Amino acid sequence: MRAPQAASSRFTSAPYVLVAPLALVLVVFFGIPLVLVVVVSFFDLDKFDIIPTFVLTNYSELLSSPLTYTLYAKTIKYALIVWAITLVIGFTVSYFLVFHVRSILWQMGLFLLCTVPFWTSNVIRMISWIPLLGRHGLLNQSLIALGLADHPLEFLLFSDFSVVIAYVHLFSLFMIVPIFNSMARIERAVIEAAVDGGASRFRVITDIVIPLSRTGIALGSIFVIALVMGDFFVVKVMSGGQSASVVAAMSNEIAILQYPPAAANAVCLLTIVTLMVAVIMRVVDVRRELSG
Repeated sequence: MRAPQAASSRFTSAPYVLVAPLALVLVVFFGIPLVLVVVVSFFDLDKFDIIPTFVLTNYSELLSSPLTYTLYAKTIKYALIVWAITLVIGFTVSYFLVFHVRSILWQMGLFLLCTVPFWTSNVIRMISWIPLLGRHGLLNQSLIALGLADHPLEFLLFSDFSVVIAYVHLFSLFMIVPIFNSMARIERAVIEAAVDGGASRFRVITDIVIPLSRTGIALGSIFVIALVMGDFFVVKVMSGGQSASVVAAMSNEIAILQYPPAAANAVCLLTIVTLMVAVIMRVVDVRRELSG
């Protein structure tokens, strides 16, 4: 009578044993550092000396500064613009690969072609835009040679435009991959039935393709927004120091050993990103879609 109970207990504990190593890694490398950041954000600071006490000074100074709201508005603006552009690119590329390229071999080949730029460093791919967009760069020289411009266009480089271009180049694949994966699972019979029923291509896209691709759109949106919100190097280089972001401000604070204010800034940024992700998850139940 005891043997079945022992076997049942082994089967019951098996999932926990399998999950335990991953849970341990998450706790050590994610949970503990996050808790430390939150704790340090409440410490006091006397010049360069960190005083382990509980104060709200870091948050009060952060939230009372107009510069804070300017930086967060700038960062969110970058995130939303890049998200919109990458969404259009990701949806268009995925739609073409899934519904216009019939051969699976060609689909995979063209999809891998999209990943070729990502075989190099992000820094190299970002800096490669400088000789193209610069005052004496290829684009400006081409516009002048074609008579489309009388003088070099200053806004192409070291501006918000160049920052957005670099972000779109760096993060488009993070939108393409999940949307492509969602579209690839759409049954062709559904599309054919809609076309046979007299639906136009626009109705097919809006009523069938987009709703059935919402999981990929949601995941891609989370990836892109989180990556843009957590970056500062692109803003620093591509804006020529003329723009800033929240993470750039944190980097400056860390450089001068202002760890508690930087930690408070990090907690606020994490809260905002979490809320943005929660809104996306509220609109699209990703877990239910993936399990289904």
